[in-house]
Amino acid sequence: MGRYVLMPDHIHVFVSCAGSQTLSRWVKALKGFLAKGWREQNLAAPFWQKSFFDHLMRSGESYAGKWSYVCQNPVRAGLVKTAEEWLLAGEIERLTWD
Repeated sequence: MGRYVLMPDHIHVFVSCAGSQTLSRWVKALKGFLAKGWREQNLAAPFWQKSFFDHLMRSGESYAGKWSYVCQNPVRAGLVKTAEEWLLAGEIERLTWD
């Protein structure tokens, strides 16, 4: 997992699914892991929409452009004045292209 932004009603994650892992299996596993934790906290389901939106990144330039848009989501939603103020965003692992 590369960069991410957690919003009050959705998440944006940039991932690389190398090897035999498919994106749909990865998303299913993520949703299951998070839902399990929320159920243990007695939060009410459903937590997720049935589907998800994906977009294939073909270059580092594409990644940078999409990240520029995504990291501004909290600003556009009126939650903060600048993207840097949003604490629920970051990068776990740097994604690179050969």
